[in-house]
Amino acid sequence: MSLLEFVRKESKAIAADVVKWRRHLHANPELSYQETNTVKFVAQTLREMGLTPQEGIAGTGLTVLIEGKNPSKKVFALRADMDALPIQQVSDKPYRSKNDGVMHACGHDVHTSSLLGTARILNGAKQQFEGTIKMLFQPGEEKNPGGASMMIRDGALKNPAPSGIIGQHVMPLLPVGTVGFREGMYMASSDEIYLKVIGKGGHAAAPELIIDPVLIASHIIIGLQQVISRQANPRQATVLSFGKVRAEGATNVIPDEVTIAGTFRALDESWRELALKKIEKMAQGIAESMGGRCEVVISRGYPYLENNAGLTRRIRLAAEEYLGKDKVVDLDITLGSEDFAYYSHVIPASFYRLGTRNDAKGITSYVHTPTFDIDEDALAIGPGLMAWMAIRELAQQ
Repeated sequence: MSLLEFVRKESKAIAADVVKWRRHLHANPELSYQETNTVKFVAQTLREMGLTPQEGIAGTGLTVLIEGKNPSKKVFALRADMDALPIQQVSDKPYRSKNDGVMHACGHDVHTSSLLGTARILNGAKQQFEGTIKMLFQPGEEKNPGGASMMIRDGALKNPAPSGIIGQHVMPLLPVGTVGFREGMYMASSDEIYLKVIGKGGHAAAPELIIDPVLIASHIIIGLQQVISRQANPRQATVLSFGKVRAEGATNVIPDEVTIAGTFRALDESWRELALKKIEKMAQGIAESMGGRCEVVISRGYPYLENNAGLTRRIRLAAEEYLGKDKVVDLDITLGSEDFAYYSHVIPASFYRLGTRNDAKGITSYVHTPTFDIDEDALAIGPGLMAWMAIRELAQQ
């Protein structure tokens, strides 16, 4: 039996266990940087495979090494994220979340269980490849500053240092059985914008006696769109969106202040820096011109994500070997963001997508929604696919 056939066979053979692991994680989700029980489960599962995880990295993260023959020849890294989202799940499945207001709505339960499956496959094949696989199970992908940045800070990419890293993410727009890749620029940077517009409240029927922060906030929201429509390069995608506006007034009461929260996305770090300065200056200027003031807080998020061209090309070829060319598709640029981007600014990295959609089964909900779920047939594919990519990458000179 060839090594490729062995990996395919093992991926199918362990699928029931991977599904069991995924359902346990799905039923017991934990928020960013609170993944205490999740990481305990991951560590125990790895130990049952005979592996020795290194815990306590980035708080609730861990790494583990799988050493093949000649382990120092080359090191390659694989990553999974473990945190859930503050979303109330809507589901009648037996594995639905047991934790009110917390849900694996972005598929991190899939990423974690799939990487555990990859660990089992690679550990069983370690006498058939040379080099070392370093696995990163990281916390906090969903919340600034991003668990990836903390894993890097705590030395996850050192001792031993990998030559590159890949990460997998579910994609409910791709049918189960397919995977997607993109070379070069793929995902946007992400920063959170918080504005507090301060005026002078009072009776709505006496506007001459007040400084209306609701009106000022309205002008700021509209005015800031000029940063996108008139100051950004129209050939480069960029987005500024506000999703939360809060004014604690009434029909006849103007409040003293209004708070606004939004997100800024960009695909260029120079423009990102310039745009954030423009946003701050313009928001403050509009408020001052109308007699109020605006306090601006910018929470710096993740950088843009760029998939290393050579690495992406190689793992795509490995995916075509594993699944067939017809199951491998191209991805378009997205203004979504991912803290995997931090790795891509340190070592060659590639972030690919695992199809989880099944229209016939009614599994079509997008990520970050209360009804999100996956076709678990993907769990018979993901572990072996990542294992084969890793094996092929270790074989590269």
